[in-house]
Amino acid sequence: MIRTKGVRWTYSGADTPTLDGFTLHVRRGETVVLCGPSGSGKSTALRLMNGLIPHFHEGKLEGSVLLDGQVVADLSLDRLGRRTGTVLQHPRRQFFTDTAETELAFALENFGEPAERIRGRVATGIDEHGLRDLTDRRLQDLSGGQQQQVACAAATAHHPSLLLFDEPTSNLSAAAIERFTATLARLRAGGATIVIAEHRLHYLRGIADRVIVMRDGRIDAEWSGEEFAALDDDTLRAKGLRSLSPPRHPTTLQIQAHGPSIDRDAVPTSTTTGVNLRNIRCAFHGRRVLDIDEARLPAGAITAVTGPNGAGKSTLARILTGLQRHEGEVLLDGRRLSRAQRQRASAIVMQDVQRQLFTDSVDAELRLGVSPADERSGALLHDLDLAALTDRHPLSLSGGQQQRLVVAAARLSARRIVVFDEPSSGVDRRHLHSITQVMRDLAGDGAVVLLISHDDELLALAADQELRLRPIDA
Repeated sequence: MIRTKGVRWTYSGADTPTLDGFTLHVRRGETVVLCGPSGSGKSTALRLMNGLIPHFHEGKLEGSVLLDGQVVADLSLDRLGRRTGTVLQHPRRQFFTDTAETELAFALENFGEPAERIRGRVATGIDEHGLRDLTDRRLQDLSGGQQQQVACAAATAHHPSLLLFDEPTSNLSAAAIERFTATLARLRAGGATIVIAEHRLHYLRGIADRVIVMRDGRIDAEWSGEEFAALDDDTLRAKGLRSLSPPRHPTTLQIQAHGPSIDRDAVPTSTTTGVNLRNIRCAFHGRRVLDIDEARLPAGAITAVTGPNGAGKSTLARILTGLQRHEGEVLLDGRRLSRAQRQRASAIVMQDVQRQLFTDSVDAELRLGVSPADERSGALLHDLDLAALTDRHPLSLSGGQQQRLVVAAARLSARRIVVFDEPSSGVDRRHLHSITQVMRDLAGDGAVVLLISHDDELLALAADQELRLRPIDA
């Protein structure tokens, strides 16, 4: 169905190709997984298959890319859109409407489908993807994981023959990953051709027909689904890949907190070093999303903030960093901080880090707001595999490289409150450890470090204690 042969692709303004001799044949009805280190070309390969290269992204393309025997570059976006469905790493970038129902209907309406068929497919998609509780809410008010669920439903609503998923579980809870795995199995059984670029691999055992390991823009290794399922951890580690064993949620000390949003109550005590939350309330359009009577976030430790999609984790991150209006008080070292004071005292690594890149080079991004130049930046760039990229434009980096760049900037910020919101999105096995070390160094400097994550592999490495949230209506 999809055939690439000898593809060499260089993004406009880049000195080196992202894909270099990339040759792959994906057969009709096959499920293929692309994995490998951050920056190996996985997302670029997907852009070849849905026509974003060369129709949207500028650069130099050599070699051939065929969809059902037709040159992708010669197909109109309309014809490509009918045949393909794509879920991007950060789905908010692909939304065109304001609600889940209208987003599922969008492509069908553009293709001129009859109204009755549109209504039927939207209703089916809402039920199959577990979106019934989200239909009365605006997409911009949903959590990252909930947005990802909507994007998956929208990508499949017009029944495309080729489905492309780019890090589809990066913001999903364990329960949401189970639902997504069931969706993949159903699509696979229905004959869809599926290509998934992914770092989390455990849920793909029994789903993948083939697994392709990419490195430096070309195929480094290839396994059948049976070979993949039988791999030992030493082999995976040697390739820089994550474990195939389903991760277990780590057992950590529960921090002292209570309130309707707290899943596991503990009696709070005051602290003179760190953050105290008092009577924190936040609502969107009349709907309460966070309600914490008291919580203690001590300095010098990594506090994991966990809970299902929609429990208010990212809302808490925005409150702590002064980006969200709310009721109640936030105290740092016993002193009440206004929102403006928190903005000056904090740093955040957002789920979609492209929103935090402002300059024209990696080096300039690290120097932004840091004066004089921090002598630690060289070692930090080396540890995060960014040392060879200092002259690159941040927007020319892969998603994982962008993630690590913003992590590095947060490390150099010298702020007392540092929040990492899903920092392992697009991150391979090795860099789980390097990002953990960054958080440990910040905690060692006396910062209040919050780690918001569904990634149990990262939590097992990094978390000292846990604040588990729950949806208020749960």
